[in-house]
Amino acid sequence: MTWTLRLRQVHRWLSIVFVLAVIANLLALATKSQAAWIGFLALAPLIVLMLTGLWMFFAPYVGRRRGALVPAE
Repeated sequence: MTWTLRLRQVHRWLSIVFVLAVIANLLALATKSQAAWIGFLALAPLIVLMLTGLWMFFAPYVGRRRGALVPAE
């Protein structure tokens, strides 16, 4: 498996973890047992999701630019 496919798979699984963390946060808000750590629970996967998502967004442009700089044989 190439690293780009692995990155996409990590991104998909982290999105599931993020959704579960948001649901846990909403349940904690509904039961009025809001602890500070529950509010920050979704931040770790969100930060990694942002980084992997930005990489997947800009990767085709970076690859296209690198390909244009390679001299033709």
